[in-house]
Amino acid sequence: MEQSDSTPSPQLENKQFPILSKIDSPSDLRSLPLDKLPALCSEIRKFLISNLSQNPGHFASSMGAVEIIVALHYVFDTPNDRIVYDVGHQAYAHKIITGRRDRFATQRTQGGISGFPSPSESQYDTFTAGHAGNSISAALGMAIADKLTLRNENRKTVAVIGDASISCGLAFEGLNNASNSPNDLLIILNDNDMSIDNNVGALHKYLTELTTSQPYNKLRYKLSNFFHKKGVLDEQGKKRFIRLNNSLKAFISHQQNIFEGLNIRYFGPSDGHDVIRLVKTLQEIKDMKGPRLLHLNTVKGKGFPEAEKDPTTWHAPGKFDPLTGERPGCPDTVTPPKWQDVFGEALVELAKNDENIVAVTAAMPSGTSVSKMMQELPERTFDTGISEGHAVTFAGGLASAGKHPFVAIYSAFLQRGYDNIIHDVAISSLPVTFCIDRAGLVGEDGVTHHGLFDLAYLNCIPGMIVSSPADEETLRNLMLTASKYNGPMAIRYPRGSSNAPAQHPPFRQLEIGKGRIVSEYKNNNTAILTIGPLLNEAIKANQLLPEEKRASIYDLIWLKPLDKELLNEIANQYSHVITLEDGSKIGGFGESVFQYLKQIKPELIVDILAVPDKWVGHATPAQLRRECGIDAQAICDIINREP
Repeated sequence: MEQSDSTPSPQLENKQFPILSKIDSPSDLRSLPLDKLPALCSEIRKFLISNLSQNPGHFASSMGAVEIIVALHYVFDTPNDRIVYDVGHQAYAHKIITGRRDRFATQRTQGGISGFPSPSESQYDTFTAGHAGNSISAALGMAIADKLTLRNENRKTVAVIGDASISCGLAFEGLNNASNSPNDLLIILNDNDMSIDNNVGALHKYLTELTTSQPYNKLRYKLSNFFHKKGVLDEQGKKRFIRLNNSLKAFISHQQNIFEGLNIRYFGPSDGHDVIRLVKTLQEIKDMKGPRLLHLNTVKGKGFPEAEKDPTTWHAPGKFDPLTGERPGCPDTVTPPKWQDVFGEALVELAKNDENIVAVTAAMPSGTSVSKMMQELPERTFDTGISEGHAVTFAGGLASAGKHPFVAIYSAFLQRGYDNIIHDVAISSLPVTFCIDRAGLVGEDGVTHHGLFDLAYLNCIPGMIVSSPADEETLRNLMLTASKYNGPMAIRYPRGSSNAPAQHPPFRQLEIGKGRIVSEYKNNNTAILTIGPLLNEAIKANQLLPEEKRASIYDLIWLKPLDKELLNEIANQYSHVITLEDGSKIGGFGESVFQYLKQIKPELIVDILAVPDKWVGHATPAQLRRECGIDAQAICDIINREP
């Protein structure tokens, strides 16, 4: 099932990795004596440090989950038993011990293995795991399906949820539903006191302080089974017995257990890095009936001191020195500012001059650079945790009471707040500005993280203004324009470094729905219409073409409303139009332009360059633009076909 279209990494040296070099599958792992597992965990961490220092990926989360993954594969009969991961960036050890060790150096590269669990890649990857919060619901579905399937009744399913995903609304929905139907789901709560930035919210504080007695849990289980076998307790009586015991425990310990309040057996918290004790605990609770949760405390970045001290930076640190932890370009090398930093700095400038501007993000203050406003104006900056739907509706509430929220969320994650955008913002035409980070092809994070659908899914919402800047100055001007607009507006911009100057020109308010001329060759018959940063590809194409074939270039800036006046002029002047966008072809910019132009000039030839209707994998952004046919060469190919 695994891909085979990339070069494997070199075989491990037996001397350097004497145990790991012999682990080609979980069955090899299960043949080890229990006392060898700590050494194996140490080798896996050494392997991760060696690989990820040169082939960057998600470092700190995977370093913290090594013992959990080793213990699960040791105790459970994978792949027959299923492990469902939540936020797959904690699952690198899982990939290493499930047959992908020698190809691990290819992760997140074109043709290599994914940085996240992917069912198309391996039978051990049971469910797609790129976004937070889905593991409990998916695993619950699997566990109940097994109960309904002949000869699958004893198959085990485990959900591993961590990095603060337990605060996600979908996770709560799964927990709430877990005791409604017969199932034996085991939930592992990997509590590392972090998401990407520090955890927020009451649940984080609750989990930090929660304690319970494992001997008490064992005694309660034995008593419950005893009365059940004697016929004293039926299933409903058993639930009442559990609730009674939960109440007694809460009274004695002066604590209430939210999980047991949902009729989910709770064990822990325990040390998630004591692999031998963890194996024994899993063996004890493996065959218990009914939904249960094992709460494990872990350290994000475990085994690498620099990552333990600064897990936010080391979530995905890029290349680093495996001995010193020094990272190229940090801190002395001057690098261009990122798009997100241009946004964050502009947000602070605007907020200082407008007391009604507030900022909202969902567990990503540093990733979106909302952290800059959090430092300057903390009382007007809100991190909702991994709760995008709540973040949007919360912003709607702020707007309805006179504030102007700027909501900064990654494009792929904003998808989870779609109903909230429509119902809680757009219908009431509330002044909420959606600052959509990581729009377009994001590169190595791959299919679950590309921001390809925002243009299409926002374009169809009545009253929504949709824009995308081609450069940083336009981003700043769009933000000022949004702050003056009394309705919902979206600004999408990409991941990565910008070309922003050291000194920004003053803000300038833009006219909504007005594009701009970048260059004109009116003697030629082709015009290129762009939205967003792919303008640079159009400019490159003209540099590659001879002058007699160069196209006029127009940056429309706005998808909704379209600049119809400019489109009318273009239709009158040219016989061929090429549209270019970093988003889904279906429902996006090109289709909107095509529909309008064909109404006013049916004979006009329109080529739409956009991401085709397929799932796009992981590679560098340049490689993906080439694959999707939205780069300078693709433009040249079309123009060169003309007679």
